[in-house]
Amino acid sequence: MIVPSIDIMNGRAVQLRGGKQPPLDAGNPLELAERYARVGEFAVVDLDAAKGIGSNRELILSLCRTHRVRVGGGIRTIGLAMDYLNEGARSIMIGTSATPEFLSSLPRDRLIAALDSKEGTIMVEGWSKPREGSIEQSISVLSPYVSGFLITFIETEGDQCGIDIERARKLIALSPDRKFTFAGGAAGGERGIADIAALDRLGADLQVGTSLVLGDLSLAEAFAAPLVTDRADGLWPTLVCDESGKALGLVHSSMESLKVALNSGKGTYHSRSRGLWVKGESSGNDQTLIRAELDCDRDTIRFTVRQNGEGFCHLGRRTCFDNGYGLEKLDRTIKKRMKEAPPGSYTRRLFADESLLASKLREEVQELAQAKSIQEAISEAADVLYFTLVKTISMGASLSDIEEELERRSLRVTRRGGDAKPEFEGPEGKSEWKSIH
Repeated sequence: MIVPSIDIMNGRAVQLRGGKQPPLDAGNPLELAERYARVGEFAVVDLDAAKGIGSNRELILSLCRTHRVRVGGGIRTIGLAMDYLNEGARSIMIGTSATPEFLSSLPRDRLIAALDSKEGTIMVEGWSKPREGSIEQSISVLSPYVSGFLITFIETEGDQCGIDIERARKLIALSPDRKFTFAGGAAGGERGIADIAALDRLGADLQVGTSLVLGDLSLAEAFAAPLVTDRADGLWPTLVCDESGKALGLVHSSMESLKVALNSGKGTYHSRSRGLWVKGESSGNDQTLIRAELDCDRDTIRFTVRQNGEGFCHLGRRTCFDNGYGLEKLDRTIKKRMKEAPPGSYTRRLFADESLLASKLREEVQELAQAKSIQEAISEAADVLYFTLVKTISMGASLSDIEEELERRSLRVTRRGGDAKPEFEGPEGKSEWKSIH
């Protein structure tokens, strides 16, 4: 697969050639991140920190909170590593500090050893200093401590000459149970697409910066490089899901529709009867594309979208199978009632009266805490979830925002003890709660 890369220097995205001066200002990293996120995980590298001349920490932390990113560049303390991991980085790329001692203090499944080579010599500290040992030796030593490796060929960085697939194959063979990503010299056009497909067949990824920024490599063509199909029309089955992963329907994609979808951020597909089809253009039930992904066999695409309007189905339902289920359906129902509930209705009262809503939340949480049977716990939990969503929606958020927060928290490495605040401890918590609220 492709891993788009954003190298950051002085708050801007740049592209380097051979590790020297930046030949290209690639623009606003936040704008690039929004686009690259549509093909899944992307890399962010702090070049200032790597060179020891500054830091883009706050900018990168913001990207960790909002996107699926792997972060590298100047991570030389456990504290900084933990900051990125706790804020949601899927993994961190460790270069200069990639030693068994440093790595063993961090979760292996979130670590990538970044090995940068220039004409056979490993370079560290922003490619400014050589280090003893070869890439092959480093792979052998570091494999027990990491989930994968990022191999960068500095001498070809930014030159778009292509990846040496045979060299990549030999390096992968040294540690076949680790995930490899290669960078440095990713080509544009057909050569770049062929390299992505070849590496994918080896179980490896290609990290790309310059070719994407210059437009020599299409993001859609790079994303689709590993795809295969046995259909005579060349289309790819595309499963459309909402933010929670629930299937909305099955459609098809073409290269043309992929390009429109990834460039525009809109749910766009290939209709076998109408050709290019931008969902919602006529009905108003459009989609915001969050990301596209390939399945393990590389013959199916999954679009994760934010579905707007009545739903995905042409019959006016949420999905092509039914009208939704569970919390997602409740979320939509509450939002609809917030707009349409008649004056005097209970829902309208809850949205209008903050004190009433706060009281109901405290009441239902207390009753859940005091539940004595399975059915009672289920019933009270349902009440809590209902009033929780009313509160969340009244503040302008939704169920998907809660799910995103839970996902981000699941990536935290360090956690709080979780003890109750003093005013909520012990059997008298009910009376104390009432007294302080």
